[in-house]
Amino acid sequence: MSSFQVSRGTPRSAFVPSPVFVGILALVAVSGWMTWTGYGNVRVDVFLLVLSGWVLSLCLHEYAHALVAYFSGDRGVADRGYLTLNPLKYSHPLLSIVLPLVIVVLGGIGLPGGAVWVDHAHVRNKVKESLISAAGPATNVLFALLLAAPFAFGAGDDLRLALTGSGEVVVLGEHGPFWLALGALAFLQVTASVLNLLPVPGLDGGNLLQPWMSPAYRRTYDLFAPYGFILLFMLLWQPTVNHYFFALVTWLAGLIGVPEIGQYGLEFMRFWSDR
Repeated sequence: MSSFQVSRGTPRSAFVPSPVFVGILALVAVSGWMTWTGYGNVRVDVFLLVLSGWVLSLCLHEYAHALVAYFSGDRGVADRGYLTLNPLKYSHPLLSIVLPLVIVVLGGIGLPGGAVWVDHAHVRNKVKESLISAAGPATNVLFALLLAAPFAFGAGDDLRLALTGSGEVVVLGEHGPFWLALGALAFLQVTASVLNLLPVPGLDGGNLLQPWMSPAYRRTYDLFAPYGFILLFMLLWQPTVNHYFFALVTWLAGLIGVPEIGQYGLEFMRFWSDR
């Protein structure tokens, strides 16, 4: 055991980023360079940057939950490997990583995944329980603001789209594809922030409120919690709900400076399509 311990019984190695996470960071950096320089097929570059950046944000989202849980009393998150930022350690990797990636590719929505498992028996404080739930969405909000910051300082002002004679869409402007990908990532973070803060049973927004409910309401909440994700998924595929949801997200994204064209990056990255 290392001589340095963050807490009794927790070695320093529990906080060391895993090789898997380092690999994700490397993919973000390489795909970012490819997109910046226009290396190869630019639509593939944008695809790699958006997806690797999205996975990175998912890891940080779950890490925030685990880190706050650790300092709130649940030291077991260290033993479960959540503090190493390794997505393969999540209790539901399929829900936490694979499904959100598929939804991003198909629908352009930052759908929240399955959260890390927290033993609330060791967290005996309502404020701390709510903070654990709020930590993940707060990470998405911060990520959205950081990604939007360059646009506030004029980056990507010359970004625009054009059609070639063959009908192919091209991205114009200095480093246009990079800024398009960054705008798409920022837009995704706004969608994730909104969805994660909705008071839906089983999701972060609902879990944030759950500690403050009366015992009767908590029992009802716990009954519906396993199905909250499915309910949200079904609602988002309803045309009317989908329209109002994206209208809200577009408005919020505009408030923080994300260019409206950034949303198109989620379509542009589908290099296998005609658009």
